[in-house]
Amino acid sequence: MTKLVIQIPCLNEAETIAATIADLPRAIDGVDEVEILIIDDGSTDATVDAAKAAGAHHVISNGANRGLAQSFQRGIDMALRLGADIIVNTDGDNQYNGADVAALVRPILDNKADIVVGDRQTERIEHFSPLKKRLQKAGSGVVSTLANAEIADAVSGFRAFSRQAAMGMTVRSSFSYTTETLIQAGRRRMRIASVPIRTNKVERPSRLFRSIPHFLVRTGRTMLRAYAMYEPLKIFALLGVALMLAGAAPVVRFLIHYFAGDGSGMIQSLIIGGVLIMIGAIATMFALLADLVAYNRQLLELTLERVRKIEYDLDAQKTAPKKRLPIEKLREELKAIRSRTGS
Repeated sequence: MTKLVIQIPCLNEAETIAATIADLPRAIDGVDEVEILIIDDGSTDATVDAAKAAGAHHVISNGANRGLAQSFQRGIDMALRLGADIIVNTDGDNQYNGADVAALVRPILDNKADIVVGDRQTERIEHFSPLKKRLQKAGSGVVSTLANAEIADAVSGFRAFSRQAAMGMTVRSSFSYTTETLIQAGRRRMRIASVPIRTNKVERPSRLFRSIPHFLVRTGRTMLRAYAMYEPLKIFALLGVALMLAGAAPVVRFLIHYFAGDGSGMIQSLIIGGVLIMIGAIATMFALLADLVAYNRQLLELTLERVRKIEYDLDAQKTAPKKRLPIEKLREELKAIRSRTGS
């Protein structure tokens, strides 16, 4: 039996949430059960009431505004607790065509992908400016390189996750989940696919960012941080080598003048070069330490994934007592893992 949970993070979407929910399919070939989960991120309007009236099965509230990334993560956790085999994330502003959910989950149902991203085909969207289209293409290219996967529309929020993929997702950004989750998935060698989707025109300005420069800065910082978590050796080693090469130039300049008999006036080149080489060497040592930390992080991620699985199995036993699980064994295993990780 395959269960699909469609999660919708919302912030003051009272005017559009009913239309968003109405567009979502209730029956999909290969899916036995479809449920809709609303994550209210501190809305001050009637978003929650409108969602319930429109037929949302589950509504959880953050109490206060925590941001899109944390609302997404909370939705993933709740969907897994609800027993979702596939999780689809969409926006509450009805930007994405709900009928395309079926196409989005198909690669997962066919076991051809772990994560599927809806490709908005931004080059065909008329209300996107030429600059925005170029930025979308360039940004997706950067994320594809960092994730080591082909991703057509990296910032699309319309995406599907298998249960296993969702269980391994840990969003730490306070801004957006889109690029961070893809870089995580790519570096963990998950299968990422893209499918073309349709979009609806959204008139209101984005609530996620104030301007394009603001979006670029926040997204760039998120991508760098996410990539550095998995490839710290490469980043710090490249930085260290670059600094040492930069320091070698003035040192060579000093040596040339010194052996030519005019070294006294070039001492500043030796000092500058020596400092740069020393900083580069320190950065290289940091690269080795960071690589060890990254390895430890991978172990912690595997432990966290295992803890989540045990917790969800315990929840499943509470909700389905007929399917008895070795609860005492699960509790002992969970206690042992928590004692090892200090959590």
